[in-house]
Amino acid sequence: MKLHANARTCPKSRQEIVRRFLAGKSRECIAAEFAVSTRTVSKWVARFRAEGELGLVDRSSRPRRSPNCTDPGRVEAIVALRRLRFTGPEIAECLRMPLSTTSAILTRRKLGRLGRLGLEPANRYERARPGELIHIDVKKLGRIKGGAGKRITGGFTRQRQKLTDAGGVRRGNAGWDAVHIAIDDATRLAYAEVLPDEKATTAVGFLGRAIAWFAHHGIIVERLLTDNGSPYKSRLHAIACRHHGIRHLRTRPYRPQTNGKAERFIRTMLGGWAYSGATYGSSAERRAALDGWLWHYNHHRRHQALGYQPPIDRLNNLLGTYS
Repeated sequence: MKLHANARTCPKSRQEIVRRFLAGKSRECIAAEFAVSTRTVSKWVARFRAEGELGLVDRSSRPRRSPNCTDPGRVEAIVALRRLRFTGPEIAECLRMPLSTTSAILTRRKLGRLGRLGLEPANRYERARPGELIHIDVKKLGRIKGGAGKRITGGFTRQRQKLTDAGGVRRGNAGWDAVHIAIDDATRLAYAEVLPDEKATTAVGFLGRAIAWFAHHGIIVERLLTDNGSPYKSRLHAIACRHHGIRHLRTRPYRPQTNGKAERFIRTMLGGWAYSGATYGSSAERRAALDGWLWHYNHHRRHQALGYQPPIDRLNNLLGTYS
């Protein structure tokens, strides 16, 4: 049983107040004995007469009416946007609501944190200088063949291997695109390309373009962190890192959280661009939409770990320049 923090009586003492009053004792005497007011004595007696012993239990302090309560339809809109992987600040900005209200609703609906499924709690760190550490990773995406896939149509139960076209030929796998990403540890400024594979030559080409892109933003890449994939263990990649004057670090095997910022960016990218951003009719349409989403991520999307700043503002603050 929970009592109000400043309560001077409990259900047992209230029963005693009522018993003494019904026995003929005056309100003034009872109030003096229990160090309460005569109004309090009258209140508990009236509640006992109306509801019995249940009336002596504390009631909720919640008001009967809440004129400023958020509309239920808006609450459902907040929940729906959260399930599309929108952050609290993004939802607040989209619906033009205070962030405090949005956060309270998400917490109440147990959607305050979406969690890091399958990952152990991370030992968090953050580099102080832009370019001090760049995270690189690759995410494979199935190519779009013949319109939207099962994530959009919901066709999870189709026996697609048994489907044939008009000529009686089985429809094969459309193949994979490799999304190469690079993200700066200090600012979360990110660069990405959709490439046909993840071979060493492809990874080295992406590395060179990423370094040039970061240099355009005033960032000189010093260190590079990747997983233990074959492109990053190749001699060609090692030569490229030496050529650019970059120290190459690799994560511990089976510890993806070591490269957690890249993993988290990929999850954000998939939710905002690849899967939830739009319905794409082809891989080319999806590829063409990437640059626009990256611009939004770098210049407009508020990042919780950056004090709700977009990455470009964090970069300007660290470099002492403003655009």
